[in-house]
Amino acid sequence: MAKDNFEPHNLAFASKLNWLRAGVLGANDGIVSVAALLVGVAAATTDSGALLIAGIASVAAGATSMALGEYVSVSSQRDSERALINLEKRELEEMPEQEFEELVSIYEAKGLSKKTARTVAEELTKHDVLKAHLEAELHISEEHLTNPWHAAMSSALSFLVGSILPIVTVLLAPVEWRIPATFVSVLVMLAITGGVGAYIGGSPIPRSIARVVVGGAAALAVTYAIGSIFNVAA
Repeated sequence: MAKDNFEPHNLAFASKLNWLRAGVLGANDGIVSVAALLVGVAAATTDSGALLIAGIASVAAGATSMALGEYVSVSSQRDSERALINLEKRELEEMPEQEFEELVSIYEAKGLSKKTARTVAEELTKHDVLKAHLEAELHISEEHLTNPWHAAMSSALSFLVGSILPIVTVLLAPVEWRIPATFVSVLVMLAITGGVGAYIGGSPIPRSIARVVVGGAAALAVTYAIGSIFNVAA
């Protein structure tokens, strides 16, 4: 029974879940993108100043990009939700009888008898007709629309947090251990964020961990190879 609290019709939870997922994705991107850049630079030079500048530039660009991307994406979703709400309002004004029968049929489809479904529809309509239809038909609520600012701030902040680990590791580790230490610390953190993201999304945890760890390792390997080429050329 406790599992019901996580069903999609729990609209307040679903709204919070959106920006929480954005936060996990932002942290994952911060770890991978900044670490990959720093590993590539570290493979080409041992200059700590160059590494610090590259890290700061990567964090600034990545956090801004993540925030803008989430804001645009979630704003589009919010606009769509508002359009659906306005359409439902218009339908309730122009064809209230048909909308009522539609509500009854929805509850019948959920397993209620026709009599019970009609009773439920009547009571919900008397209480808040728009809310009843939005939740039953569209699974949205005027009180819990997706918030683009929440998603943008969550994504940018989590990107910043995720980027701290590779920057600190590559700058504090001894020169000869910079790259392997960054590899290990990043892959461990990716496994953690992958597991958290899978838990939040309800997907298989081992599969998600493997996916992000393999992807992160590939990104680090590619940038390391590129940096090594320039180092040899130098």
